[in-house]
Amino acid sequence: MSSLKMPRPHSLMGQMLLAVAVALMLVQGLGAFFVYRAQREGYEASMLNASAFRLIMETRGPRALGRHRDGQRDGPRVPLSGPPPKGYHLEYSTRSPAAPGETRDEEAEAGLTKILTDQEFPVRDIVVVHRDVARDRVARRNALDRAADYGLSHEDTERLMRSNLLVVGVRTDENGSWIISRVRAPRPENVLLTPIVVQTLLIYVVVMAAVALILRRITRPLAALTRRLERFAARQDIEGQLAPSGPEDMQHLILAHNAMEARIAALLDEKNVMLGAIGHDLKTPLAALRVRIESVPDDGERARMAMTIEDIVHTLDDILSLARVGRPSDPLERTELSALMFSVIEEYEDMGEPVEVGETERIALELRPTWIRRALRNLIGNALRYGERARVSLSREDGRAVIRIEDDGPGIPEASIVAMMNPFTRGDPSRNSATGGAGLGLALARAIADQHGGALVLSNRASADGTVEGLTARLELPVV
Repeated sequence: MSSLKMPRPHSLMGQMLLAVAVALMLVQGLGAFFVYRAQREGYEASMLNASAFRLIMETRGPRALGRHRDGQRDGPRVPLSGPPPKGYHLEYSTRSPAAPGETRDEEAEAGLTKILTDQEFPVRDIVVVHRDVARDRVARRNALDRAADYGLSHEDTERLMRSNLLVVGVRTDENGSWIISRVRAPRPENVLLTPIVVQTLLIYVVVMAAVALILRRITRPLAALTRRLERFAARQDIEGQLAPSGPEDMQHLILAHNAMEARIAALLDEKNVMLGAIGHDLKTPLAALRVRIESVPDDGERARMAMTIEDIVHTLDDILSLARVGRPSDPLERTELSALMFSVIEEYEDMGEPVEVGETERIALELRPTWIRRALRNLIGNALRYGERARVSLSREDGRAVIRIEDDGPGIPEASIVAMMNPFTRGDPSRNSATGGAGLGLALARAIADQHGGALVLSNRASADGTVEGLTARLELPVV
Protein backbone atom coordinates (compact mmCIF):
# COMPACT_ATOMS: atom_id res chain seq x y z
CA MET A 1 0.00 0.00 0.00
CA SER A 2 2.95 2.33 0.54
CA SER A 3 3.51 2.53 -3.20
CA LEU A 4 0.11 4.22 -3.57
CA LYS A 5 0.86 7.07 -1.22
CA MET A 6 0.83 10.52 -2.72
CA PRO A 7 4.18 12.33 -2.50
CA ARG A 8 4.35 15.13 0.03
CA PRO A 9 4.52 18.60 -1.57
CA HIS A 10 7.79 19.49 0.22
CA SER A 11 9.51 16.16 -0.48
CA LEU A 12 12.07 15.70 -3.26
CA MET A 13 9.65 13.60 -5.27
CA GLY A 14 6.77 16.03 -4.77
CA GLN A 15 8.80 19.09 -5.79
CA MET A 16 10.36 17.31 -8.79
CA LEU A 17 6.95 16.14 -10.02
CA LEU A 18 5.54 19.63 -9.53
CA ALA A 19 8.44 21.23 -11.42
CA VAL A 20 8.16 18.74 -14.29
CA ALA A 21 4.38 19.15 -14.40
CA VAL A 22 4.63 22.96 -14.57
CA ALA A 23 7.37 22.87 -17.21
CA LEU A 24 5.47 20.30 -19.24
CA MET A 25 2.29 22.33 -18.97
CA LEU A 26 4.03 25.47 -20.24
CA VAL A 27 5.79 23.71 -23.13
CA GLN A 28 2.77 21.64 -24.12
CA GLY A 29 0.49 24.66 -23.73
CA LEU A 30 2.61 26.74 -26.10
CA GLY A 31 2.92 23.85 -28.52
CA ALA A 32 -0.80 23.17 -28.38
CA PHE A 33 -1.54 26.84 -28.99
CA PHE A 34 0.61 27.00 -32.13
CA VAL A 35 -0.67 23.65 -33.40
CA TYR A 36 -4.27 24.68 -32.77
CA ARG A 37 -3.68 28.01 -34.48
CA ALA A 38 -2.10 26.35 -37.51
CA GLN A 39 -4.79 23.68 -37.71
CA ARG A 40 -7.55 26.23 -37.32
CA GLU A 41 -6.11 28.33 -40.14
CA GLY A 42 -5.96 25.23 -42.32
CA TYR A 43 -9.48 24.27 -41.27
CA GLU A 44 -10.84 27.70 -42.16
CA ALA A 45 -8.87 27.72 -45.42
CA SER A 46 -10.41 24.36 -46.38
CA MET A 47 -13.90 25.73 -45.69
CA LEU A 48 -13.17 28.82 -47.78
CA ASN A 49 -11.80 26.67 -50.59
CA ALA A 50 -14.94 24.54 -50.45
CA SER A 51 -17.11 27.65 -50.68
CA ALA A 52 -15.06 29.04 -53.56
CA PHE A 53 -15.17 25.70 -55.37
CA ARG A 54 -18.94 25.56 -54.98
CA LEU A 55 -19.35 29.12 -56.24
CA ILE A 56 -17.19 28.51 -59.30
CA MET A 57 -18.64 25.11 -60.17
CA GLU A 58 -22.26 26.16 -59.69
CA THR A 59 -21.92 29.37 -61.73
CA ARG A 60 -19.51 28.17 -64.45
CA GLY A 61 -19.92 24.43 -64.64
CA PRO A 62 -22.61 22.27 -66.24
CA ARG A 63 -24.93 22.87 -63.27
CA ALA A 64 -25.04 26.59 -63.91
CA LEU A 65 -28.23 26.07 -65.99
CA GLY A 66 -27.79 29.01 -68.25
CA ARG A 67 -25.94 31.38 -65.94
CA HIS A 68 -22.66 32.13 -67.68
CA ARG A 69 -20.11 34.82 -67.38
CA ASP A 70 -21.02 36.36 -70.72
CA GLY A 71 -24.71 36.52 -69.78
CA GLN A 72 -25.88 33.99 -72.45
CA ARG A 73 -28.58 31.53 -71.49
CA ASP A 74 -28.72 27.99 -72.78
CA GLY A 75 -31.02 26.40 -70.19
CA PRO A 76 -33.65 27.00 -67.56
CA ARG A 77 -33.26 30.29 -65.79
CA VAL A 78 -32.33 30.33 -62.11
CA PRO A 79 -34.50 32.75 -60.11
CA LEU A 80 -32.89 35.94 -58.81
CA SER A 81 -34.02 35.31 -55.27
CA GLY A 82 -35.36 32.59 -52.98
CA PRO A 83 -34.00 29.22 -51.92
CA PRO A 84 -32.07 27.13 -54.40
CA PRO A 85 -34.07 24.65 -56.46
CA LYS A 86 -33.60 20.97 -55.74
CA GLY A 87 -30.14 19.88 -56.77
CA TYR A 88 -28.62 23.36 -56.34
CA HIS A 89 -26.09 24.26 -53.59
CA LEU A 90 -26.37 28.01 -54.01
CA GLU A 91 -29.02 30.54 -53.17
CA TYR A 92 -29.65 33.76 -55.06
CA SER A 93 -30.95 36.65 -53.05
CA THR A 94 -31.39 40.37 -53.36
CA ARG A 95 -30.29 40.82 -49.77
CA SER A 96 -26.95 40.38 -48.08
CA PRO A 97 -26.63 37.06 -46.18
CA ALA A 98 -25.41 38.89 -43.06
CA ALA A 99 -28.29 39.27 -40.59
CA PRO A 100 -28.54 42.44 -38.50
CA GLY A 101 -26.16 42.29 -35.58
CA GLU A 102 -24.02 39.47 -37.02
CA THR A 103 -20.25 39.95 -37.04
CA ARG A 104 -18.57 39.59 -40.39
CA ASP A 105 -15.34 37.60 -40.67
CA GLU A 106 -13.15 40.16 -42.42
CA GLU A 107 -10.10 37.90 -42.44
CA ALA A 108 -12.09 35.16 -44.19
CA GLU A 109 -13.54 37.70 -46.60
CA ALA A 110 -10.04 38.81 -47.58
CA GLY A 111 -8.91 35.22 -48.05
CA LEU A 112 -11.91 34.25 -50.14
CA THR A 113 -11.55 37.37 -52.27
CA LYS A 114 -7.99 36.36 -53.09
CA ILE A 115 -9.04 32.81 -53.96
CA LEU A 116 -11.83 33.96 -56.28
CA THR A 117 -9.68 36.65 -57.87
CA ASP A 118 -6.98 34.08 -58.63
CA GLN A 119 -9.66 32.01 -60.38
CA GLU A 120 -10.79 35.08 -62.39
CA PHE A 121 -14.17 35.05 -60.68
CA PRO A 122 -15.61 38.56 -60.66
CA VAL A 123 -16.23 39.87 -57.16
CA ARG A 124 -17.95 43.16 -56.46
CA ASP A 125 -18.94 42.57 -52.82
CA ILE A 126 -18.32 39.65 -50.49
CA VAL A 127 -19.71 38.80 -47.06
CA VAL A 128 -18.63 35.93 -44.77
CA VAL A 129 -20.41 35.13 -41.51
CA HIS A 130 -20.54 32.17 -39.10
CA ARG A 131 -23.75 30.86 -37.56
CA ASP A 132 -25.34 27.70 -36.25
CA VAL A 133 -27.40 25.58 -38.64
CA ALA A 134 -30.46 26.18 -36.46
CA ARG A 135 -30.22 29.95 -37.07
CA ASP A 136 -30.09 29.69 -40.84
CA ARG A 137 -33.38 29.31 -42.72
CA VAL A 138 -32.12 27.28 -45.66
CA ALA A 139 -29.64 25.14 -43.70
CA ARG A 140 -32.26 24.39 -41.04
CA ARG A 141 -34.74 23.19 -43.69
CA ASN A 142 -32.08 20.98 -45.30
CA ALA A 143 -31.04 19.58 -41.92
CA LEU A 144 -34.62 18.65 -41.04
CA ASP A 145 -35.10 17.02 -44.44
CA ARG A 146 -31.89 15.05 -43.95
CA ALA A 147 -32.91 13.97 -40.47
CA ALA A 148 -36.24 12.74 -41.87
CA ASP A 149 -34.61 10.95 -44.82
CA TYR A 150 -32.05 9.13 -42.67
CA GLY A 151 -34.27 8.66 -39.61
CA LEU A 152 -31.92 10.47 -37.24
CA SER A 153 -32.69 10.48 -33.53
CA HIS A 154 -33.64 13.61 -31.63
CA GLU A 155 -30.13 13.85 -30.11
CA ASP A 156 -28.46 13.49 -33.53
CA THR A 157 -30.83 16.08 -34.99
CA GLU A 158 -30.00 18.52 -32.19
CA ARG A 159 -26.29 17.91 -32.73
CA LEU A 160 -26.80 18.59 -36.44
CA MET A 161 -28.60 21.84 -35.64
CA ARG A 162 -25.65 22.98 -33.52
CA SER A 163 -23.16 22.41 -36.36
CA ASN A 164 -21.05 25.31 -37.52
CA LEU A 165 -22.16 26.93 -40.77
CA LEU A 166 -19.97 29.11 -42.98
CA VAL A 167 -22.22 31.44 -44.98
CA VAL A 168 -20.59 33.18 -47.97
CA GLY A 169 -22.33 35.85 -50.04
CA VAL A 170 -20.80 37.13 -53.30
CA ARG A 171 -22.12 39.82 -55.60
CA THR A 172 -20.48 40.09 -59.00
CA ASP A 173 -21.88 43.52 -59.94
CA GLU A 174 -23.42 46.41 -58.12
CA ASN A 175 -27.07 45.67 -59.02
CA GLY A 176 -26.83 41.90 -59.27
CA SER A 177 -28.13 39.27 -56.89
CA TRP A 178 -26.14 37.89 -53.99
CA ILE A 179 -24.88 34.39 -54.70
CA ILE A 180 -24.98 32.67 -51.29
CA SER A 181 -23.04 29.50 -50.49
CA ARG A 182 -23.35 27.48 -47.29
CA VAL A 183 -20.74 25.04 -46.03
CA ARG A 184 -21.52 23.02 -42.92
CA ALA A 185 -18.77 21.49 -40.81
CA PRO A 186 -18.27 20.40 -37.21
CA ARG A 187 -17.18 23.10 -34.80
CA PRO A 188 -13.42 23.66 -34.85
CA GLU A 189 -13.35 23.06 -31.11
CA ASN A 190 -14.59 19.51 -31.68
CA VAL A 191 -12.39 18.89 -34.72
CA LEU A 192 -9.18 20.54 -33.51
CA LEU A 193 -9.26 21.21 -29.77
CA THR A 194 -10.41 17.79 -28.59
CA PRO A 195 -7.52 15.85 -30.20
CA ILE A 196 -5.02 18.36 -28.82
CA VAL A 197 -6.46 18.03 -25.30
CA VAL A 198 -6.44 14.23 -25.55
CA GLN A 199 -2.87 14.29 -26.85
CA THR A 200 -1.79 16.62 -24.04
CA LEU A 201 -3.37 14.43 -21.37
CA LEU A 202 -1.76 11.34 -22.89
CA ILE A 203 1.67 12.99 -22.90
CA TYR A 204 1.11 14.11 -19.31
CA VAL A 205 0.25 10.59 -18.20
CA VAL A 206 3.19 8.97 -19.99
CA VAL A 207 5.83 11.56 -19.05
CA MET A 208 4.67 11.98 -15.44
CA ALA A 209 4.50 8.21 -14.98
CA ALA A 210 8.05 7.83 -16.30
CA VAL A 211 9.35 10.68 -14.11
CA ALA A 212 7.51 9.31 -11.08
CA LEU A 213 9.01 5.86 -11.66
CA ILE A 214 12.54 7.26 -11.90
CA LEU A 215 12.06 9.45 -8.83
CA ARG A 216 10.58 6.51 -6.96
CA ARG A 217 13.73 4.50 -7.60
CA ILE A 218 15.75 7.38 -6.20
CA THR A 219 13.59 8.49 -3.29
CA ARG A 220 12.76 5.04 -1.86
CA PRO A 221 16.37 4.17 -0.99
CA LEU A 222 16.95 7.80 -0.03
CA ALA A 223 14.03 7.64 2.42
CA ALA A 224 15.35 4.35 3.83
CA LEU A 225 18.79 5.94 4.24
CA THR A 226 17.23 8.97 5.98
CA ARG A 227 15.34 6.75 8.44
CA ARG A 228 18.51 4.83 9.10
CA LEU A 229 20.46 8.02 9.82
CA GLU A 230 17.70 9.33 12.11
CA ARG A 231 17.66 6.08 14.07
CA PHE A 232 21.44 6.01 14.33
CA ALA A 233 21.55 9.67 15.42
CA ALA A 234 18.97 9.00 18.13
CA ARG A 235 20.23 5.65 19.41
CA GLN A 236 23.77 5.20 18.00
CA ASP A 237 23.07 1.52 17.41
CA ILE A 238 22.80 -0.48 14.22
CA GLU A 239 20.93 -3.67 13.36
CA GLY A 240 22.59 -5.16 10.31
CA GLN A 241 23.39 -3.06 7.25
CA LEU A 242 21.13 -1.21 4.84
CA ALA A 243 20.75 -3.17 1.61
CA PRO A 244 21.84 -1.16 -1.48
CA SER A 245 18.97 -0.38 -3.87
CA GLY A 246 17.96 2.11 -6.53
CA PRO A 247 20.22 3.52 -9.27
CA GLU A 248 23.94 2.76 -9.24
CA ASP A 249 24.85 6.15 -7.78
CA MET A 250 22.37 5.61 -4.96
CA GLN A 251 23.79 2.15 -4.26
CA HIS A 252 27.30 3.61 -3.98
CA LEU A 253 25.99 6.19 -1.49
CA ILE A 254 24.36 3.48 0.65
CA LEU A 255 27.53 1.39 0.61
CA ALA A 256 29.58 4.43 1.67
CA HIS A 257 27.07 5.12 4.45
CA ASN A 258 27.25 1.52 5.67
CA ALA A 259 31.05 1.75 5.87
CA MET A 260 30.87 5.09 7.70
CA GLU A 261 28.21 3.80 10.11
CA ALA A 262 30.23 0.69 10.91
CA ARG A 263 33.31 2.81 11.55
CA ILE A 264 31.43 5.20 13.86
CA ALA A 265 29.89 2.29 15.75
CA ALA A 266 33.34 0.73 16.18
CA LEU A 267 34.72 4.02 17.51
CA LEU A 268 31.84 4.33 19.98
CA ASP A 269 32.36 0.76 21.16
CA GLU A 270 36.06 1.46 21.61
CA LYS A 271 35.17 4.60 23.58
CA ASN A 272 32.89 2.63 25.90
CA VAL A 273 35.55 0.00 26.47
CA MET A 274 38.12 2.70 27.19
CA LEU A 275 35.78 4.52 29.58
CA GLY A 276 35.01 1.29 31.38
CA ALA A 277 38.71 0.60 31.78
CA ILE A 278 39.36 4.17 33.01
CA GLY A 279 36.50 3.91 35.49
CA HIS A 280 37.80 0.61 36.81
CA ASP A 281 41.40 1.80 37.00
CA LEU A 282 40.41 4.99 38.86
CA LYS A 283 37.92 3.46 41.27
CA THR A 284 40.37 0.83 42.42
CA PRO A 285 42.92 3.31 43.86
CA LEU A 286 40.07 5.44 45.23
CA ALA A 287 38.81 2.40 47.13
CA ALA A 288 42.33 1.89 48.46
CA LEU A 289 42.45 5.52 49.56
CA ARG A 290 39.22 5.03 51.54
CA VAL A 291 40.91 2.28 53.47
CA ARG A 292 44.08 4.26 54.06
CA ILE A 293 42.38 7.36 55.40
CA GLU A 294 41.03 5.30 58.27
CA SER A 295 44.54 5.50 59.77
CA VAL A 296 44.40 9.31 59.85
CA PRO A 297 44.08 10.22 63.57
CA ASP A 298 42.37 13.60 63.04
CA ASP A 299 38.63 12.96 62.67
CA GLY A 300 38.01 16.29 60.88
CA GLU A 301 40.80 15.74 58.43
CA ARG A 302 39.65 12.16 57.81
CA ALA A 303 36.08 13.36 57.13
CA ARG A 304 37.28 15.98 54.66
CA MET A 305 39.42 13.42 52.86
CA ALA A 306 36.48 11.00 52.66
CA MET A 307 34.25 13.76 51.29
CA THR A 308 36.84 14.59 48.63
CA ILE A 309 37.03 10.95 47.58
CA GLU A 310 33.21 10.79 47.36
CA ASP A 311 33.16 13.93 45.20
CA ILE A 312 35.72 12.34 42.86
CA VAL A 313 33.67 9.13 42.66
CA HIS A 314 30.44 11.03 41.96
CA THR A 315 32.12 13.15 39.30
CA LEU A 316 33.61 10.04 37.71
CA ASP A 317 30.18 8.39 37.69
CA ASP A 318 28.65 11.45 36.03
CA ILE A 319 31.38 11.54 33.38
CA LEU A 320 30.95 7.85 32.58
CA SER A 321 27.16 8.19 32.51
CA LEU A 322 27.31 11.22 30.19
CA ALA A 323 29.68 9.35 27.87
CA ARG A 324 27.49 6.24 27.75
CA VAL A 325 24.07 7.87 27.53
CA GLY A 326 24.27 7.97 23.73
CA ARG A 327 24.57 4.17 23.48
CA PRO A 328 22.43 2.72 26.25
CA SER A 329 22.53 -1.00 26.78
CA ASP A 330 19.16 -1.35 28.50
CA PRO A 331 16.05 -1.65 26.27
CA LEU A 332 12.99 0.60 26.24
CA GLU A 333 10.24 -0.46 28.64
CA ARG A 334 6.56 0.43 28.84
CA THR A 335 6.53 2.45 32.07
CA GLU A 336 3.99 4.46 34.02
CA LEU A 337 5.81 7.78 34.18
CA SER A 338 3.83 9.15 37.12
CA ALA A 339 4.70 6.08 39.24
CA LEU A 340 8.37 6.43 38.35
CA MET A 341 8.25 10.13 39.24
CA PHE A 342 6.62 9.42 42.63
CA SER A 343 9.27 6.80 43.44
CA VAL A 344 12.01 9.42 42.96
CA ILE A 345 10.09 12.00 45.00
CA GLU A 346 9.66 9.50 47.86
CA GLU A 347 13.44 9.11 48.04
CA TYR A 348 13.76 12.84 48.81
CA GLU A 349 10.77 12.81 51.17
CA ASP A 350 12.41 9.98 53.14
CA MET A 351 15.44 12.24 53.54
CA GLY A 352 13.21 15.07 54.79
CA GLU A 353 13.71 17.24 51.70
CA PRO A 354 10.96 19.81 50.87
CA VAL A 355 9.58 18.31 47.64
CA GLU A 356 5.96 19.11 46.69
CA VAL A 357 3.82 17.30 44.15
CA GLY A 358 1.57 19.31 41.83
CA GLU A 359 -1.07 18.19 39.34
CA THR A 360 -0.18 14.85 37.86
CA GLU A 361 -1.63 12.76 35.02
CA ARG A 362 -1.20 9.05 34.46
CA ILE A 363 0.94 8.66 31.32
CA ALA A 364 2.46 5.39 30.13
CA LEU A 365 5.19 5.46 27.50
CA GLU A 366 8.29 3.66 26.23
CA LEU A 367 11.41 4.77 28.12
CA ARG A 368 14.48 3.61 29.99
CA PRO A 369 13.52 3.89 33.68
CA THR A 370 17.08 3.91 35.06
CA TRP A 371 18.07 6.90 32.94
CA ILE A 372 14.86 8.85 33.56
CA ARG A 373 15.34 8.37 37.32
CA ARG A 374 18.86 9.73 36.95
CA ALA A 375 17.59 12.81 35.09
CA LEU A 376 14.85 13.46 37.69
CA ARG A 377 17.32 13.13 40.56
CA ASN A 378 19.64 15.65 38.92
CA LEU A 379 16.85 18.17 38.26
CA ILE A 380 15.19 17.82 41.68
CA GLY A 381 18.61 17.90 43.36
CA ASN A 382 19.46 21.15 41.57
CA ALA A 383 16.11 22.67 42.58
CA LEU A 384 16.72 21.79 46.23
CA ARG A 385 20.33 22.92 46.15
CA TYR A 386 19.74 26.31 44.55
CA GLY A 387 16.06 27.01 45.20
CA GLU A 388 15.52 25.52 48.69
CA ARG A 389 12.42 23.58 47.62
CA ALA A 390 11.11 21.73 44.55
CA ARG A 391 7.60 21.47 43.08
CA VAL A 392 7.10 18.61 40.62
CA SER A 393 4.14 18.10 38.26
CA LEU A 394 3.32 15.95 35.24
CA SER A 395 0.99 16.83 32.34
CA ARG A 396 0.35 15.96 28.70
CA GLU A 397 0.93 18.78 26.19
CA ASP A 398 0.79 18.48 22.38
CA GLY A 399 1.59 14.79 22.29
CA ARG A 400 4.36 15.04 24.91
CA ALA A 401 4.66 14.15 28.55
CA VAL A 402 6.01 17.22 30.37
CA ILE A 403 7.55 17.00 33.85
CA ARG A 404 7.95 20.42 35.46
CA ILE A 405 10.41 20.99 38.32
CA GLU A 406 10.09 24.47 39.82
CA ASP A 407 12.21 26.07 42.52
CA ASP A 408 12.22 29.38 44.38
CA GLY A 409 15.82 30.30 43.68
CA PRO A 410 17.34 33.33 41.96
CA GLY A 411 17.07 31.76 38.50
CA ILE A 412 19.69 31.89 35.78
CA PRO A 413 20.73 34.93 33.70
CA GLU A 414 18.95 34.72 30.36
CA ALA A 415 22.23 34.86 28.44
CA SER A 416 23.54 31.84 30.37
CA ILE A 417 20.54 29.49 30.23
CA VAL A 418 21.69 27.58 27.13
CA ALA A 419 25.32 27.43 28.31
CA MET A 420 24.23 26.02 31.67
CA MET A 421 23.27 22.73 29.97
CA ASN A 422 26.80 22.24 28.63
CA PRO A 423 29.16 19.86 30.47
CA PHE A 424 31.33 21.27 33.29
CA THR A 425 29.42 24.56 33.39
CA ARG A 426 28.69 25.82 36.89
CA GLY A 427 25.95 28.21 37.88
CA ASP A 428 26.48 31.86 38.70
CA PRO A 429 28.32 32.17 42.06
CA SER A 430 25.42 34.23 43.40
CA ARG A 431 23.26 31.14 43.39
CA ASN A 432 25.42 29.49 46.05
CA SER A 433 29.10 29.03 45.45
CA ALA A 434 29.44 26.72 48.42
CA THR A 435 27.39 24.00 46.83
CA GLY A 436 29.37 21.44 44.88
CA GLY A 437 29.03 19.55 41.62
CA ALA A 438 31.18 19.43 38.52
CA GLY A 439 28.57 21.03 36.29
CA LEU A 440 27.41 17.73 34.75
CA GLY A 441 23.89 17.39 36.23
CA LEU A 442 21.99 19.49 33.67
CA ALA A 443 24.17 18.24 30.79
CA LEU A 444 23.37 14.65 31.74
CA ALA A 445 19.65 15.39 32.11
CA ARG A 446 19.57 17.02 28.66
CA ALA A 447 21.45 14.07 27.13
CA ILE A 448 18.93 11.66 28.65
CA ALA A 449 16.04 13.70 27.26
CA ASP A 450 17.69 13.73 23.82
CA GLN A 451 18.23 9.98 24.08
CA HIS A 452 14.44 9.53 24.39
CA GLY A 453 13.64 11.94 21.56
CA GLY A 454 12.62 14.69 23.99
CA ALA A 455 14.13 17.90 25.28
CA LEU A 456 15.14 19.76 28.43
CA VAL A 457 14.01 23.40 28.57
CA LEU A 458 15.03 25.86 31.29
CA SER A 459 13.22 29.15 31.86
CA ASN A 460 13.04 31.77 34.58
CA ARG A 461 9.71 32.26 36.33
CA ALA A 462 8.95 35.94 36.78
CA SER A 463 6.33 37.82 38.78
CA ALA A 464 4.00 40.52 37.46
CA ASP A 465 6.63 43.23 38.06
CA GLY A 466 9.34 41.27 36.23
CA THR A 467 11.16 40.00 39.32
CA VAL A 468 12.56 36.48 38.94
CA GLU A 469 10.82 34.15 41.39
CA GLY A 470 12.55 30.94 40.48
CA LEU A 471 13.58 28.55 37.75
CA THR A 472 11.39 26.05 35.87
CA ALA A 473 12.92 22.96 34.25
CA ARG A 474 10.72 21.19 31.68
CA LEU A 475 11.64 17.59 30.90
CA GLU A 476 9.69 16.76 27.72
CA LEU A 477 9.30 13.16 26.52
CA PRO A 478 7.37 12.10 23.38
CA VAL A 479 4.29 9.94 23.96
CA VAL A 480 4.33 7.20 21.32
